[in-house]
Amino acid sequence: MEQIHLFDEAPNRLSSGDKCLTGSALGVVFVRQQLGIFPAEGTQIRQKSFPVCRIECDRLAQFGGGVGKDQLRTIAALHEAFARSAAANLGSVMRRPVEVRLSSVEQVTLSEFLQSPAKGTCLVVLSAKPLEGKCLLAIDPGLVYPMLDRLVGGTGEGLVVPDRPLTDIESRLVVKIATGLAPLLKEAWSHVKAIDFAVTEVQSNPQLLEAAPPHDPAVVVRFEMSMGQASGRANLCIPYATIEPIMDLFTTEHWLAGSRKPGPSPGVTRIARSLGEAEVEVAADLTTTQITVRELLELSPGDLIRTDAAVDSEVTITVEGKPKFKGQPGRNRRNKAVLITRPIDPGKTR
Repeated sequence: MEQIHLFDEAPNRLSSGDKCLTGSALGVVFVRQQLGIFPAEGTQIRQKSFPVCRIECDRLAQFGGGVGKDQLRTIAALHEAFARSAAANLGSVMRRPVEVRLSSVEQVTLSEFLQSPAKGTCLVVLSAKPLEGKCLLAIDPGLVYPMLDRLVGGTGEGLVVPDRPLTDIESRLVVKIATGLAPLLKEAWSHVKAIDFAVTEVQSNPQLLEAAPPHDPAVVVRFEMSMGQASGRANLCIPYATIEPIMDLFTTEHWLAGSRKPGPSPGVTRIARSLGEAEVEVAADLTTTQITVRELLELSPGDLIRTDAAVDSEVTITVEGKPKFKGQPGRNRRNKAVLITRPIDPGKTR
């Protein structure tokens, strides 16, 4: 038979697994409603001094201290690295600078998280295999619509955020953006455990989401983002039930151990040092086109050659004649320059 002890105030020490009731009868009703905790049939209740009161149980204690400060610091460190990678990725996709900065990491309940987003917030659901459960990425509408405008050829500036859910086409474009961020999350978490993040759906109505029971605790990672005049927040919600099996891995010691990589051998170091002084030819190919021999013979200074490339299209950057990067032409002070936006083959840039 299970026993629940009642106290007029919280005792100084409880044994592992003990449950106690303290506070007011109203508090008991409220906490029971919030956490779904009701004494099992046949439970023996021993009362001391006062009738009933606030409830403290294993699950409530878990919410208050399920994620320790050290674990929150580790989660913050993982997502600082993710923020840097996300800024580079989004800048390449949007073809303009994007700033992503980690703002805070905190614990809330899932219902509090779902009630906090502004109307029109885009909610991206992420699976996290092999873990059970899902994560949620909430992006402010003030960021989503300028990004969508950039993807379809607009400037992303001076937009009026529409008061409506995303259309099917807009949802597919959001999936494209989020799908590019999922591997970056996987890379950031690889120091703790190999997690395969993948986009499963996009929603505008939080009532339709079932990532976890609404009153379960969750860790929320908040990011501040800006792109030109557009700015806002992107919040990653990680339900505690999803990461509970690997909570022991979110420690500073484990993260540092996972982030350490074996150094190169002395021979490799010497070769790398020697190659580092070698000069290579780097060229930016603006575009290519075809003309006839007659047109070639008739060319003279000042003639224009028409191409099929758009004015703002990327150029190909070659190293020793081999295509390596894509970039955007421009100026650096009084010099012509090319901004590298992405590698052509991420696995073969070295």
